[in-house]
Amino acid sequence: MRKDAHMMLNTENKIPEDTAKKPGKDYDDDSISERNKSLGTPRSRPVSELIKETVQLHEKLQHQERPKLAELKSDEQNQSVKVAQMKAAFDSAQKTPEKPIERKPSMRKDMRRVVRQSKFRHVFGQAVKNDQCYDDIRVSRVTWDSAFCAVNPKFVALIIEASGGGAFLVLPLHKTGRIDKSYPTVCGHTGPVLDIDWCPHNDQVIASGSEDCTVMVWQIPENGLVTSMSEPVVILEGHSKRVGIITWHPTARNILLSAGCDNQIIIWNVGTGEAMINLEDMHPDVIYNVCWNRNGSLICTSCKDKSIRVIDPRKQEIVGEKEKAHEGARPMRAIFLSDGNILTTGFSRMSERQLALWNTQNLEEPMTVNEMDTSNGVLLPFYDPDTNVVYLCGKGDSSIRYFEITDEAPYVHFLNTFASKEPQRGMGYMPKRGLDVNKCEIARFYKLHERKCEPIVMTVPRKSDLFQDDLYPDTAGPDPALEAEEWFDGKNGDPILISLKNGYVPGKNREFKVVKKNMLDNKCLLSSVCPVKTGLTKSEAKLEEILKEIKSLKDMISSQEKRLVQLEEQMSKLAI
Repeated sequence: MRKDAHMMLNTENKIPEDTAKKPGKDYDDDSISERNKSLGTPRSRPVSELIKETVQLHEKLQHQERPKLAELKSDEQNQSVKVAQMKAAFDSAQKTPEKPIERKPSMRKDMRRVVRQSKFRHVFGQAVKNDQCYDDIRVSRVTWDSAFCAVNPKFVALIIEASGGGAFLVLPLHKTGRIDKSYPTVCGHTGPVLDIDWCPHNDQVIASGSEDCTVMVWQIPENGLVTSMSEPVVILEGHSKRVGIITWHPTARNILLSAGCDNQIIIWNVGTGEAMINLEDMHPDVIYNVCWNRNGSLICTSCKDKSIRVIDPRKQEIVGEKEKAHEGARPMRAIFLSDGNILTTGFSRMSERQLALWNTQNLEEPMTVNEMDTSNGVLLPFYDPDTNVVYLCGKGDSSIRYFEITDEAPYVHFLNTFASKEPQRGMGYMPKRGLDVNKCEIARFYKLHERKCEPIVMTVPRKSDLFQDDLYPDTAGPDPALEAEEWFDGKNGDPILISLKNGYVPGKNREFKVVKKNMLDNKCLLSSVCPVKTGLTKSEAKLEEILKEIKSLKDMISSQEKRLVQLEEQMSKLAI
């Protein structure tokens, strides 16, 4: 403080401008003024004045510093209070640990809601190497929403472009690499092939539907085709328009369902080559898809009129129906789940792709609806009843989405997406018994590109090399639970399950034979009318003409009977 006062005094006591030069030295005015400024030489003043000024400065400085010290003291006190409060809060939290213990379980519950535990959460897809693909294949360009591919543990079948009719390739699974253009095909149809399906009870039997309005059943040699095949085991004729849907019965032998653009569903007994059930008045428009339930007692269908229907085919009646299941105009798909519920894919009014789950006991409102994106491709669902996982493959997409179905809301849980670069034109799905259980493989797809077929493997990451019981419960085997006649008589049978613990070992498939009962019955009828033995005195051409005439008469009689029943119903209504 003394130093500050002394400095202020020095600044006030500057040398006046008219100060005289000292004799004997040569200084000019400028140098003197600069020296006076730098040194600040004091002028002569009385000592009493200086003492008064210093006392006044001391008093001023003391008055200015007192409030600052008071403020500093108050700030220190406030900070000490805050620190004390923080210490008290911390000590109380340590003394009373009940509060954080109560909060922890609620946090865990919230985390459970967000992150659901599932052993399929980390399933990842991986495309195989190029040398394990099927290259140089001319995949069909028909504008029909079919998978264009069917797979079983022995063969992969692919619908291809063919001139002068329809054809499809049948390749053994090990026949990878480039496929020669001269490789033999199955080429018996006169129009493009629209759908193919392997028989679940015989790995060498495949059925095909075509634009030529026929269904053909083929038996492939055990080691694959050596020459092109143009003669099917049986030709099933009954549709008046192209046949776009083919599906085998899951548990009964030799039962095949076909649906055509004539809005009819026909259920065939392939063993006898006859149409047993014809569902013709149930769909007013084109049928998009048909699916059996787990034991084959019911079917569900999706139609262009935006309705899904649950049908009992043997009683020939609609058990349940939901109009406008999806309000969009683009095609829908509907499949049965193992618990009896129905999963559908379709489009909303705003052309958003949707996934919905329905309870067959109450089809008024869906159990849940998920909206995904605004792509135009039709979603093809593939369902694994053993793990309750649904895979959605959109035509034209480059990804596969998969979801897990559970009994708890929201029922449909998104798992993950497999994404690739090139779009898919079709997709084949391998049955569970054709997978490699040693690599924790839970699904395998065969993705169709424009010129090749690429297998995609879905794997659950596990460290152990042992068999994983939770991933591979007993699955449906190749043995049928029923014969065709038993099912038509009203019996039902669940799939016969097999274990995959030691891997699936395919057994020897018995030869597929067709015994046409219609022909035998008609021949017996002719022999009863004519005492001469048929086939000996008359030519085959004449016999075929007579059989056709008898068939046309039967059809005429049945149509007249139906018309008569309709007239009787109208009369009864008018009488009421």
